[in-house]
Parts: sequence; C-alpha cells; structure tokens
Amino acid sequence: MSQPVPPPGNPYAQGASDPSAGQNPYAQGVPGQQPAGQNPFGPGASQQPGQNPFGAYPPAPAPAPRRNNVGLGILAAVAAALVTAGIYGAILGGIEAQIGWAAVGVGFAVGFAAGKVGGSNPALPVVSALLSLGAVYLGQLVGIAVYASKEFHVSFTDIFLDDFGGLTTAWSEGKDVMTFLFLALGAAAAFSGAKKAAA
Repeated sequence: MSQPVPPPGNPYAQGASDPSAGQNPYAQGVPGQQPAGQNPFGPGASQQPGQNPFGAYPPAPAPAPRRNNVGLGILAAVAAALVTAGIYGAILGGIEAQIGWAAVGVGFAVGFAAGKVGGSNPALPVVSALLSLGAVYLGQLVGIAVYASKEFHVSFTDIFLDDFGGLTTAWSEGKDVMTFLFLALGAAAAFSGAKKAAA
C-alpha cells in the first residue's frame, strides 16, 4: 500500500520541497518582524541610536555673568545705610529701648544691597561692615532725638539738626556694653549679607 504524497508547496509537511522546510513560518525571518533581540516597541524602533524617543531636551541656560562693580555696590550700601538708620532710630525712639534684631536687620540690609548690586568684589563685605557701624550709630542718635522730641515737646528736626552735638554727648554718656554689642552685630550681619548676596 502506498503512502499518500502531500501536495507540493505544503509548508507544514515533512520533507516538502519548500526551501523553508523544517522552519516555523512564525519564527524569525517572517517579513515585517523585527530582528532577534530587538524590541519592536523599544526606543530604538524608529529612532536613530542615541536619539531620545521623547524629544530633545532644551539646552541648559548659560550662567549669569558675575557682577563686579564696586562703585555701584558702595552707593547702594550707603543708600541702604541711610534708610535703615532712619527706620532703626524710629523704632528705638518709639519703644525707648534697644533691640538686637533691629541692629542685625540694619547690617544685613546694608550688606545685601552692596553684594546684590556690586557683586563679589572682596572689598564690599568690609565696606559694608564699616557702613553698618555708621548706620547703627546714626540710628541710635535718631532714636535719642525721637525720644527727646517726645519728652520735651520739641521738633525732631530742631534737635537733630540744631543740637547734633548734644545728641552725640547724650549717646556717649548713655553707652554701655549692649551699645557696642549691637554695633558688632550689625557689622557682622553686613559682612554676611554681602557674601550671601554676591554668591
């Protein structure tokens, strides 16, 4: 009895004359299938090697140029010293007492203004500390004048402008350890503020 011969071209028959005999038509090499080891859904499916499949990232911004203008920094520090001295004096005269945080605020404002405008010049923290000493001292004089104007019912401007020598005498007679401590706190805060603002 003869064995039936499978029809020619049957890809599933054993020993068929098809050149791909013995191979699974659903295995590798089927047209349209990705090569072995490559994920058709991976990032390399449609992009070139090294290309970001989610789009290019924007370039990092260039660093800002460092400021270094000593003159403008000193002018800013002087302006801050005058403004904060007036505020500091008004606080002292209003509450009739000295408070450390106010002196620290004066110094930090002076140093911050110098560093923000003038940049990282190493002279600015030192200049800021010196200007802060003057600002705290001037603020204490303003505070004495504010207190005296309330106590003696005299105009503040008359006391501050016409009797400035009397104010300095009153400051000298009333100074104590805390007075110099507040001066030092203001200077330290100015030095630190200038460093931080220029960073």
